[in-house]
Amino acid sequence: MAEKRIDREVETRATLERPKQWAPAELLPEPDKQAGYAYRWIRVASLNSADPRNLSAKLREGWEPVPMEEQPALRLLADPNSRYKDNVEIGGLLLCKTPEEFVQQRNKYYSNQADAQMDAVENTLMRQSDPRMPLFNEGKTTSSFGKGS
Repeated sequence: MAEKRIDREVETRATLERPKQWAPAELLPEPDKQAGYAYRWIRVASLNSADPRNLSAKLREGWEPVPMEEQPALRLLADPNSRYKDNVEIGGLLLCKTPEEFVQQRNKYYSNQADAQMDAVENTLMRQSDPRMPLFNEGKTTSSFGKGS
C-alpha cells in the first residue's frame, strides 16, 4: 500500500528548532561597517584616568574617530559624559576607523619585522654550531629521493 506523506513544501523546520537560549550581552557593540574601512575600539581612558598617549599614537598611525552621525545606532550606548561629544565613546574606548589598505600595510610591516627577528635568531644559532656536534635547525627541512642501499 502507498504511504501517505506530507509534501516537502508544507513541512516547516520551525517546530524542529531548539528554543532560544539566553546569552550574555557583548561588551562592545559591533558598528555598521562601511566598505573599504576597518574599525577598531581604541583606549582613551583606563580606570577613569585619561590615556592621551595611546590615543595620540593611534591617530598618528592613521586611525580617525568615527563621527556619531555615521553610527546612529550607537547613539543610545555612547557615554553621555564623554570628552569626545561628536564621536562614539563607550566605557573609555573610542570607535575609530582607517582604510583597509593601511591595516594591510601595517600587518605586512610587522610580519617583516617578525621574519627579520627569526632570521637573526637562526643565524646566531647556526653561528654557534660546532662541526663535531652540529645544531639542527628544525625550521627548515629538506627531502631527497634516491635509491636505498
